[in-house]
Amino acid sequence: MERPAWAPRSIDISVPSVSRIYDFFLGGSHNFEVDRQAARRALEFMPGLPKIMQANRAFTRRAVRYAAAEGITQFLDIGSGIPTYGNVHEVAQEASPGARVVYVDHDPVAVAHSQAVLEGNQHADVVAADLLKPREILASPQVQRLIDFERPVALLLVAILHFVEDEDDPYAAVAELRDACAPGSMLILTHASYEGIPLPPERAEGAVDVYKDIRNPLIMRSREDIARFFEGYDMVEPGLVPMPRWRPETSPEDEDPFAFSGFAGVGTTA
Repeated sequence: MERPAWAPRSIDISVPSVSRIYDFFLGGSHNFEVDRQAARRALEFMPGLPKIMQANRAFTRRAVRYAAAEGITQFLDIGSGIPTYGNVHEVAQEASPGARVVYVDHDPVAVAHSQAVLEGNQHADVVAADLLKPREILASPQVQRLIDFERPVALLLVAILHFVEDEDDPYAAVAELRDACAPGSMLILTHASYEGIPLPPERAEGAVDVYKDIRNPLIMRSREDIARFFEGYDMVEPGLVPMPRWRPETSPEDEDPFAFSGFAGVGTTA
C-alpha cells in the first residue's frame, strides 16, 4: 500500500483508525482503503451512520455558538479528530474573534492535519494526548499557553466517550477535567446509544461488532449512564436529548431518522 504524502511515517496504514473512519463518513479524503473497508462493513448493518456523524457535527456547531454567546472564549476539544469544514476553531472564532481553542487527539493523522490547518493561527493549537490522562493534557505547553483555567472553559467531549470502556473509568477522567475548570465552565458532549436507532438492536450490533473487530470497541451506553458524565453540572435546556432536538435551527421533523441515534447535551458548572 502506497503511503500518501500527508500520512505521518509513524502510523501503520494497514490498521483502521476510528478518526479516519469518521472522516470517511463525513465525506473527507484523509482515510485509507483499510478505513473505507471497515466503514463499508459497518454501513451494511447501519446505513445511516453518515447521517449520525453529520448530526453530531451540526450539534457541535450549535453548542459552540451557544457557549460563545454565553461569553465563553476558551474551548478545549478532546478527541477532536481530523479537521473538517466548520470545525470548532472556525465556529468559535467567527462568533467571538480572539477565542482560544486547543484540540486534543491521540491519532497521529488527526494531530498532523490539525497542525497544518492551524498554522498561523495564534489562538488555536493541538496536543497529542489521551483523554484518560487528563494531567498530561492540562500540563501540556499548548494548553498552558492558550487556556486560563481561572476563567470559564468549554470542554468538548464529542463522540469520544463511547470509545472508552467502563474498566478504564471514563467518569473519573471527565470529573478530573471538570474540577480543573473555573465555575461557569461548560461540558459539551455527545454519546452513542442503542436508544433512538431506527433498527432492531441485533442489526445495530453488527455495526458495533465492526468497531470491536478493529480493536476500538464502541460502548453503547444508556441515557442514564450517559447522564452520569454530567455530575457536577447543571443541564442546559432542553437537557440530554437526541442531537437534532438540542436547540435546533431547523425543524427536527425534517431530519433523517438515523440522526436521532444517541444523545447530546450541554451542562454548566455553578
